[in-house]
Amino acid sequence: MGNELDLLLINPGARSQVYGKLGSSLSGIEPPIWCGLIAGFIREKGYSVKIIDAEAENLSPEDTAAKISEYNPHLAGIVVLGSNPSASSTPKMTAVGEVLRALKKKAPHIKTFLSGLHPSALPEQTLKEEKVDFICQGEGFYTILQLLEALGKSKEITDYNINGLWYRKGEQVISNSPAPLIENLDELPFVAWDLLQMNIYRAHNWHCFDHIDQRDRYAVIYTSFGCPFNCTYCNIHAMYNDKPGIRYRCAEKIVEEIDYLVQKYKINNLKILDELFVLNTDRVMRICDLIIQRDYKLNIWVYARVDTVNEVLLKKMKQAGINWVAFGFESASNQVRNGVSKKFNHDTVKKAIEMTRAAGINIIGNFIFGLPDDDIETMRETLDMAKEFNFEYVNFYTAMAYPGSQLYHEALKGGIKLPEQWHGYSQYGEDTLPMPTKYLSAAEVLIFRDNAFMEYLSNPKYLEMIRDKFGQSVVEHIKSMLKHKIHRKFV
Repeated sequence: MGNELDLLLINPGARSQVYGKLGSSLSGIEPPIWCGLIAGFIREKGYSVKIIDAEAENLSPEDTAAKISEYNPHLAGIVVLGSNPSASSTPKMTAVGEVLRALKKKAPHIKTFLSGLHPSALPEQTLKEEKVDFICQGEGFYTILQLLEALGKSKEITDYNINGLWYRKGEQVISNSPAPLIENLDELPFVAWDLLQMNIYRAHNWHCFDHIDQRDRYAVIYTSFGCPFNCTYCNIHAMYNDKPGIRYRCAEKIVEEIDYLVQKYKINNLKILDELFVLNTDRVMRICDLIIQRDYKLNIWVYARVDTVNEVLLKKMKQAGINWVAFGFESASNQVRNGVSKKFNHDTVKKAIEMTRAAGINIIGNFIFGLPDDDIETMRETLDMAKEFNFEYVNFYTAMAYPGSQLYHEALKGGIKLPEQWHGYSQYGEDTLPMPTKYLSAAEVLIFRDNAFMEYLSNPKYLEMIRDKFGQSVVEHIKSMLKHKIHRKFV
């Protein structure tokens, strides 16, 4: 394969569009794990691979295109997927389009593909809208490998029936059947960490409330792919052939990768990216035991559901360094939650919170304002619930009809106004346009969300708890956050 580069993977940069002014200092900068996973897989098959992380390096679309052109790869792939899949795929598409257009002008001979959640949810539309040669739908591993093989033989791509591949033949859009999922995740090599500049990543600010000045030495890993649940606002299944389900890596392999990250990059802050880490109790216990044996003193955060935790497990998680658990409460109203297939009762919520607190684990409460059945009263109920439990941190999202989710299909069917540009699907940008509810306009939802966030973080009871737990410096940090007023076009 000589010195020529076979595959160049790009993590598109859209920090200012997605986060507004928050992007410069408050948001985390997360390693592009899907670029790293694909790179590791393709490299193991004997191809040369490099990664450009335009987001972490804060490159403009023109700078990104210039860099791609310098590498001059056989194939360049933009992976449209971040570390919070739903919220970090579609909003990047505006920047993706800009990179592709700039690249077409600069180096029209370079073959390009898009992969990730948004292109997988809308393959045909994406192919028609963007100046791109191929869409690799789904996980992408096998599709990208076969595409490289086909391009290397320089025959017509139509001679190959590559699963998961979409492309144009004249005016016609050609699609092949979905590629099979990787059944045994332990066959995947580690993320190609050596292709990333590990010194430029940083954890979210709240993840490091215990050591607010040490957000670096940060990594993210998967211990499983997929989710067995079917919440209507989530689009994660578009990555996995539209089927709910979960596949696991074995505990030994996971901890072997953590060993590598700690020894090679001195990682201290770690996010476990799984849609739902705490599901299979025995498996989580095994992973925790292996980490505890190593005495790494890591600062880890994970996702759980209120109905998947128990006392013994939470104590073990804390011992392993899991200091933060993110629970998706979404709403305080049973009716609102049931409307999006997120079913559990108030007693389960209360018990999970008590058990997590007793284990000494901090809680980040995830809430969504503007779900279809929300009105001002139910949103107020949700905010009051968050304030009552006084979580160490909260994410207040607005309901978005992300492409690939059931809400998106319902919105299209119902003629609901959706963002005109893809970055309008971001949560913290100027152009953010959430869904209206049965009772409220998009603007009313957005105003409530932004005011709720201010009200929560400036609540004296909250600031007193933060001071007692993390010290005055974190209180000052939170107060400085509140000075960043998000400018909203649609309010």
